Amino acid sequence: MGHRDQSNPGSARNTPRAPAAPRPHPGPPAPPEPESLAPAVERWFAAAARDLPWRTHPRDPYRSLVSELMLQQTQVARVIDRFDAFVARFPTARALAAADEQEVLAEWSGLGYYRRARLLHACARAIVADHAGRVPTTAAELRSLPGIGAYTAGALASIVFGKPEPAVDGNVIRVLLRLHGSELAQDAPATRTWATDHARALAEAADDPGAVAEGLMELGATVCTPGAPKCDACPLRASCVARREGTTTTIPAPKTRAKVSALFCDSILDEDTRGRLLVERRPTAGMWGGLWQAPTLEQPDRAPTAADVRAFARARSVERVESFEHKTSHRLVRFRVWHATGARAGSLRVRRSRAQIAELGLSNPQRRILLGP
Repeated sequence: MGHRDQSNPGSARNTPRAPAAPRPHPGPPAPPEPESLAPAVERWFAAAARDLPWRTHPRDPYRSLVSELMLQQTQVARVIDRFDAFVARFPTARALAAADEQEVLAEWSGLGYYRRARLLHACARAIVADHAGRVPTTAAELRSLPGIGAYTAGALASIVFGKPEPAVDGNVIRVLLRLHGSELAQDAPATRTWATDHARALAEAADDPGAVAEGLMELGATVCTPGAPKCDACPLRASCVARREGTTTTIPAPKTRAKVSALFCDSILDEDTRGRLLVERRPTAGMWGGLWQAPTLEQPDRAPTAADVRAFARARSVERVESFEHKTSHRLVRFRVWHATGARAGSLRVRRSRAQIAELGLSNPQRRILLGP
C-alpha cells in the first residue's frame, strides 16, 4: 500500500507561496494591420463613392489633372459647377496649352485661387513640350510639372495609373489621426510625414491603390467629417481608436488660426453713352493677380474718403451706391462701390461692354460689381 511522505506533515498547507506576478494592463488594441484596413476601404468606396464628373471608367488622365487642381481649397459643389464647361472649352492638354491665359482665367471664374489656373495652364504646356501631350504616369514625373506637389502627384499616380503611392490631404490626415487615436497637431509638418507613411503602407497593401487613396479622401469628406463624424457608417469603425475612446470630437486638435487682416477696396463704375464700363487689369503678382476689375483704390489701414475716391477716379463727381464684405482665408475685404461721372480712361484703364467683360477673368467680388449679383 502506498504512503504519503510524512517527513514534513502539513508542509504543503503551511509553506507560504510566492505572490503571483501582476498581469500587464493590456491597454487599447492597436488598429489592425494595413492588410485588413485596405480591403475594407476598397469595398466601401466601391459601394459609396459619389458620382462626380471626373470619375470616369477608366479614369481620363487629363480630366483627372484638371479636377485635382480645381479641387484644391475649393468645395466639390463649386468644382462640379465649373468642371464640365472648362473641359468642354479645353478638352485636352494640347487645347489648354494653346489657349491664351486670359481665356483660361475667364473659364476659371468663380473658383477663386486663380494662381491654380495659371499653374494648370503652365502644366499643360509642359505636358505638350516634354511629354508629347500625355500626362506622365509616375509620381516622380508628375512632380516635375509646374505646380504639382506631393499630394497631386500621389493622387494622379494612384487613382489614374494604379501606382501604390500615398495621396495625403486634410481629409486623409483627419481619418488617420482618428483611426490611430493620435493627438498630433493636424497642421504640423511632422504629422504630414506620419500620415504619409501610414497612407503609403495602406497603398502598398491594396489590390487597387487608387480606390484606397480616393476612398480615404471620400471617407474624410463624407463620413469622418470635422464636426460630426458619422461613425456608424464608417467601414473602419471597429478599428478606430478615437471612436472607441470617445475622442472623435477632440481629434484632430484645432488648427492654428491664421491672422485675418483688413483691406479696404473702393471700386469705380463709370458707364459711357455706349454702355461701356471702365476696367483695368490687376498686376500679375498678389491677390487676384492678372484678373480684371473696375478701377479700384485699395488701402490696408482705412477706408478712403470721398475726395480720395474722386481723385483716384479722375472724375467730376462720385456717389457711393453699395457696400459689402468678401472673406478670404487671410483677409476681410471691405468693398464700396461708387458711381462716377466723367472718369477718365488711360493707358491702364479701358472701356469694355458688359458682354466683353463677361468673357474676362474676374474675381467673384468684381463679377458682382461689374455684372450684377
